[in-house]
Amino acid sequence: MPTYRFQALNAQGATLDGTLHAEGEREAARLLGERGLTVVSLEPAAAVAAEGTRRAARLRTQDLIVAFHELATMLQSGVALAEAVASQARSAHHPRIVAAFAAIGTALRRGQSFSDALAGTDLPLPGYFGILVRAGEQSGLLAQSLADGVAQMEYDHQVRGEVRQALTYPAVLVAAGIGAVVLMFTFVVPKFASLLERGAELPLLASAVLHGGLFARDYIGWLLGALALAAVLAARAWSRPQVRARCFERLERLPVVGPWLVEAETAGWAKILATLLANRVPLLDALALAREGVRSPQRGAKLEEAARAVRAGMPLADALEQQAALTATGYNLVRVGERSGELPAMLRSLGKLCEDAGRVRMKQFLAVLEPAAILVIGGVIGVIMIGIILAITSANDIVAR
Repeated sequence: MPTYRFQALNAQGATLDGTLHAEGEREAARLLGERGLTVVSLEPAAAVAAEGTRRAARLRTQDLIVAFHELATMLQSGVALAEAVASQARSAHHPRIVAAFAAIGTALRRGQSFSDALAGTDLPLPGYFGILVRAGEQSGLLAQSLADGVAQMEYDHQVRGEVRQALTYPAVLVAAGIGAVVLMFTFVVPKFASLLERGAELPLLASAVLHGGLFARDYIGWLLGALALAAVLAARAWSRPQVRARCFERLERLPVVGPWLVEAETAGWAKILATLLANRVPLLDALALAREGVRSPQRGAKLEEAARAVRAGMPLADALEQQAALTATGYNLVRVGERSGELPAMLRSLGKLCEDAGRVRMKQFLAVLEPAAILVIGGVIGVIMIGIILAITSANDIVAR
């Protein structure tokens, strides 16, 4: 039965908004009239959701996490799947999510499975989420599979948030330093340009600083345009997966940043693999899906070779050790998990260890980055000030003669 969104006035003149099910608009208007309401507007909910989708802000990962967490909670509480999906289609979530659940509800009434209906939406879900849903349907544990998928999405979102939060202060510091240098070159240094008339007698540093200030003042528009163009080109390059992968691989070679990124990637890989295996996804399929979340091409190649060795009959721990994909502790945990039949639990433990180690590495990285940024910016500003002081003192010496 179609759903309609309405806006109506009650007997006291108050405006009411809501939804109701009816065979058509006339039936919906009649039902509202029986409730003593005066219809102001009445539209199909699907049309309202489509219009909202066009106008809505960007769909965030947190919106998806909340919506599917609610769905998993309803299913775990015993609510039927069709009823839970219909409830989400009438919710106040992001319009894209509402439209997606409405489409899923229609597909379920046509006899499609939930996993197929979910795959037919345009929701930006990670690849492992659909596999978990399909595995949950096959095993009869859809609610638990959804909950596990949401938990993994929450972990991924939390890691990205921690990295962004950790880099916010250094980024602001660097931006403020660059702004200070630009302002000094553009507005402060040119004030001393008259000293260049004695350029033959000025120290090299003083002459270079003053010429740099004049250049920045005369071509500030071109410089800002070049910076903006460079930022646009960098953003476009970063949007390409190949470029991000190469940058990530180079960062892994750095002394402090590299171990941090490796620990973070290993933690994510172990947690995804543990979640997939706990939901009865076959090992080879789980290895392929977990590898998709690895950003480093070199590490991804190692894990792919390990998966081939497992397909050939080698134990997972031995295959990973052969490719040097983990640490000694990781091999031991995987080996114990294989022998005891508790591989998902051991992988979760590995993920937790790497997660804690990654946080320690992140603190070490920030402990080095912030002072380094301060030293570099302070050094540049110091060089400018020294150049200005040298120019002033040289001019005074010439006048004294």
